Amino acid sequence: MTTKIAISLPDEQVVAARRAVAEGRAPSVSAYVAQTIAERLEYEDVAALLAEMAATTRPPDDDDRRWARQALGLE
Repeated sequence: MTTKIAISLPDEQVVAARRAVAEGRAPSVSAYVAQTIAERLEYEDVAALLAEMAATTRPPDDDDRRWARQALGLE
């Protein structure tokens, strides 16, 4: 189900959304806004998970950082 609502946006955000549609990155301004909200919700879910993980584990130490650099091919 979808619900139609009216929102007010700063002019620069409207321009950016319309540009995304014109460039084919979104089928409509509504779709662009909906996708942006969906991405924000995913970000908040990931942020909450990371905060929970951080609260239940110790901070990374030098060995952890060294392992991460090697895993990422930075060393």
